[in-house]
Amino acid sequence: MTRIPLTPEQQAESDRLFAALTRAAAADLRQLADLLASKPDGDLLGATEFEVRDRVHRVGAAALEAALAGRKKGATTGPAAPAPRAAAPPSSSAGRPSGS
Repeated sequence: MTRIPLTPEQQAESDRLFAALTRAAAADLRQLADLLASKPDGDLLGATEFEVRDRVHRVGAAALEAALAGRKKGATTGPAAPAPRAAAPPSSSAGRPSGS
């Protein structure tokens, strides 16, 4: 897989994320290795696939959390503006063909 070209700032962020992910994923990867090593060839597919998928999804979720944790929050500080008023309901003859 080819590496994506990064600016120096992006490379620093990538390095931070890689270190955080390596620490966070180590336990999940160990459990994944143990799971796969414990299964005979005939049991690798089926239910084991779902267990593998669940563990890999946890690693992906940790990656997204780590990326979001390092970024500035873009939340607003003021109260939300009130919603606009709804338009008046249509008249009772709305949708009927005209009698002309």
